[in-house]
Amino acid sequence: MIKEPILPSSANLFIFLMAPVMTFMLSLVAWAVIPFDYGMVLSDLNVGILYLFAISSLGVYGIITAGWSSNSKYAFLGALRSAAQMVSYEVSIGLIIITVLICVGSCNFSEIVIAQKQIWFAVPLFPVFLMFFISCLAETNRAPFDLPEAEAELVAGYNVEYSSMGFALFFLGEYANMILM
Repeated sequence: MIKEPILPSSANLFIFLMAPVMTFMLSLVAWAVIPFDYGMVLSDLNVGILYLFAISSLGVYGIITAGWSSNSKYAFLGALRSAAQMVSYEVSIGLIIITVLICVGSCNFSEIVIAQKQIWFAVPLFPVFLMFFISCLAETNRAPFDLPEAEAELVAGYNVEYSSMGFALFFLGEYANMILM
């Protein structure tokens, strides 16, 4: 973490340095609407689901700018792969979440939690839960959907040029998104 960052000579330095920060900050800001306990939520929005979709959709821009700003064809190809996979699975996650919204009748996370007081929606909506779980694996680039990091041809995907704190921020953001999902 305190190692000297290696900056590519052909990189657009400001964007190259800001891409991991943007990815990490967006992954933290997404947690603002998640209720941790009854009445214990940072921001109790009535449109919490829409907020979460909007913030998770913005995470694609951090990955695209990381691949583009390094001026490396391998990083750019990895970023394109990752962005295409993230955008395509966000559509399926959105359609799956609509099922839960129809059952609850609200976009507020606190009301969704209260609606599951008797039984979790994962039990009566088990096939939908399985589709959501698989889509979340693909959205977070976990195996067997880790195509953006295809070791055979792209080595590490969009973060191939990153070292030190930039590399750590990308992975902290990625793991924060995995826990969020």
